[in-house]
Amino acid sequence: MSDIRTCGIVVPTDWVPLPLEPSDEARGWAKGTAVELCERGRAAGHELDRRTLLRDLRARAEDSRSRDPLYAFALYPDGFDSALALLEVELLRPDETVPRITLDWLTETFNANDFGGPKVTRTELPAGPAVRIRQNLAMSGSSDMDAGVLLETLTYGVLPTGSKAAVMLLGSWSVPGLTEEMEEAVDSIAVTLTVGY
Repeated sequence: MSDIRTCGIVVPTDWVPLPLEPSDEARGWAKGTAVELCERGRAAGHELDRRTLLRDLRARAEDSRSRDPLYAFALYPDGFDSALALLEVELLRPDETVPRITLDWLTETFNANDFGGPKVTRTELPAGPAVRIRQNLAMSGSSDMDAGVLLETLTYGVLPTGSKAAVMLLGSWSVPGLTEEMEEAVDSIAVTLTVGY
């Protein structure tokens, strides 16, 4: 078995890569990206609130940095000054606590029963066997006055052929009414996963 050295995915252009390295200057990145997204929106006939977009970009980057994924992307379709979804990619390696990563272990570890059991299916991706976990999670509101938020998620746990490690893709969104579109988007991104040894 080989160790994964690189992995990548292909995302549509409306998925904006978030800066994750400590050396990345998030404030400057957010300013430049906000200008680009405002120009793209204007070309498509939409006027965006640059300040709202700037705040949202910085918040998304800081939130993803707190989890330290390999990659993170936020979905900003034309006309939206707040991200509709988040996609993160994580690499899990076996260690003393989990000496062997299996699809069963990924299923058990990455599911919750906040709103009933998750919908779990096994599948085969070009990169290797995978488990697909679709579930809804309860997230706390931003203050004592706010009600909780329903976070919808679609997670892929992939065991790349020839490796003991796993690659996790987690798509999440909280905007109601996007379930079908978001599942299709995450499914189409998951099949682009590649790994290098």
